[in-house]
Amino acid sequence: MHPYLPATPEDIKEMLESIGLESLDQLFDDIPKDVYFNRELDMPKAKSELEVTTYLKGLANKNCSLSNLTSFLGAGAYDHYIPSIVDHIISRSEFYTSYTPYQPEISQGTLQYIFEFQTLIANLTGMDAANASLYDGGTAIVEAALMASAYSKKDEIIISKSVKPDARRILHTYAHAQNLKVIEVDIKDGATDIEALKGLVTDDTAAVIVQSPNFFGIIEDLKALGEVAHKGKKTTFVASVDPISLGILKKPGDLGVDVVVGEGQAMGMTLSFGGPYLGFMAVNKAYIRKIPGRIVGQTEDLDGKRSFVLTLTAREQHIRREKATSNICSNQGLNALAATVYMVTLGKEGLREVAEQSAKKAHYAFEQMTKSGKYKPLFNKPFFKEFAVTSDVDSAKLNDELRKVDILGGYDLGKSYPQFEGGVLYAVTEKRTKEEIDKLTSVMEGI
Repeated sequence: MHPYLPATPEDIKEMLESIGLESLDQLFDDIPKDVYFNRELDMPKAKSELEVTTYLKGLANKNCSLSNLTSFLGAGAYDHYIPSIVDHIISRSEFYTSYTPYQPEISQGTLQYIFEFQTLIANLTGMDAANASLYDGGTAIVEAALMASAYSKKDEIIISKSVKPDARRILHTYAHAQNLKVIEVDIKDGATDIEALKGLVTDDTAAVIVQSPNFFGIIEDLKALGEVAHKGKKTTFVASVDPISLGILKKPGDLGVDVVVGEGQAMGMTLSFGGPYLGFMAVNKAYIRKIPGRIVGQTEDLDGKRSFVLTLTAREQHIRREKATSNICSNQGLNALAATVYMVTLGKEGLREVAEQSAKKAHYAFEQMTKSGKYKPLFNKPFFKEFAVTSDVDSAKLNDELRKVDILGGYDLGKSYPQFEGGVLYAVTEKRTKEEIDKLTSVMEGI
């Protein structure tokens, strides 16, 4: 492979001699021969650095980023504005090279921003405590389900079909390995069917999981759903939320939610072709000792100065594996820092403005899109920044035509919900201008 790989034949020979082997093939003796790749790679033996760079740039340029497109696509990842200070701070070497705070005495900076992140998330959600962070919104839902099962010693999880499809798939995958039973609640007019939920919750239910705003952008009635959930003995009510929506919506902690999870990508993280993202979790005090990951606490050192420690680290690297709350390992530190800088930069008023602009612009787009009658509302429920419409126009054709004028269209709901074939889900954030929205609706009318 040389010169694509930096090791020369002499380097390889020296490394093999140091471990007592004669060839690279001996490193793979444990692999069955019938699964070997028994031919040369279909690529030139060597190219110059200039040729390789040019080739790779050509491949990269086949991707089309949001610097070239106007996006109305959401479905779980959103094109919000990112203040320039976010990238400036997280690009500092002391932050982007740090890993995880195993030794608190030399990790004070990392521990401080994790503590600030936890505090901000707890305040935003109205909960008693938040952990460092989780991998993404989907695995945060799974961790909440596992925590609820451990808390109640029960193995039945109820989740609404209005929770984003990829998160439900992740839950089913984990549940299979953990011997958990997952029951999905039907939806009615785009929201969780509360009457159906009443018939499912029993004393065997460990958790009821909903999303608000849900996958269709609709604001669920968390208070009413929570009352149904809590009819089960030690049943945990879990809500997955869009943190931006909490700039204007009531805090989940004030609505009877026990555990709040969500995807933090909207707070200072680019779409990045799907990740890495940031899951968050906040709980009321009854769950603090069951929460996955870690909790950073504030204290004073011997000199009376403010300092930080790992207060709770109930994971398998710190305690006996059978007593660990989760195998969640690496804190999404850099992403948590980005979210922290984002929240601090905007403050309460800034976050409220982002939420208000997103909601108002989404409702303007909805009104413009549906006023002629060609595109009809798929649901009749209050929504935040996403909404679904349906029409006789083929969804694929619709998005292809929008793409021709550099607009990234909505999500084809038929991919995940066959009953909503022809429905398209659109997202509108504070970044979208009136001119962009008018162009979208004008093109749609002309198709």
